[in-house]
Amino acid sequence: MADHASDGPVELGAKMDYAEHEKTYSVFLALTKYGTLATVALLIAMAFGFFTSAGFISATILYVLLVAVGAFILR
Repeated sequence: MADHASDGPVELGAKMDYAEHEKTYSVFLALTKYGTLATVALLIAMAFGFFTSAGFISATILYVLLVAVGAFILR
């Protein structure tokens, strides 16, 4: 009898490595979550630095604080 299990592409019925898919998805979610945090913190710090008389150093400190607090909350 012929073996009907395919080792080819998924479209032909090959077995999936679900554990690897889940690990890749977790990394994608983490990068998305922390990337969004960094972007939002940067926008807030830029607005703070440009539209107030605080200046660059204060905006940089605000950015670091926002990222630290956000990372603590998101973990």
